[in-house]
Amino acid sequence: MPTVLRINGYRFFFFSLEGNEPAHIHVEKGDSYAKFWLQPVTLARSVGFRSHELREIHGIIEANVELFQERWDEYFAG
Repeated sequence: MPTVLRINGYRFFFFSLEGNEPAHIHVEKGDSYAKFWLQPVTLARSVGFRSHELREIHGIIEANVELFQERWDEYFAG
């Protein structure tokens, strides 16, 4: 479960057996969890996050989408 970024208490990561899906990033904080597609940045699912947290997470992903896509490509290309 490679962690790509930790910011504002959120952990952004992907699972190592997910290369068959379009690029996406998971995020967790405490017991809350969400999954976002990267192109375009879109919420796929969420459990426990409030709407203001999802807006914050969306903004963090938008600001780091190139990093997340680059790490995804590096990890699943091999």
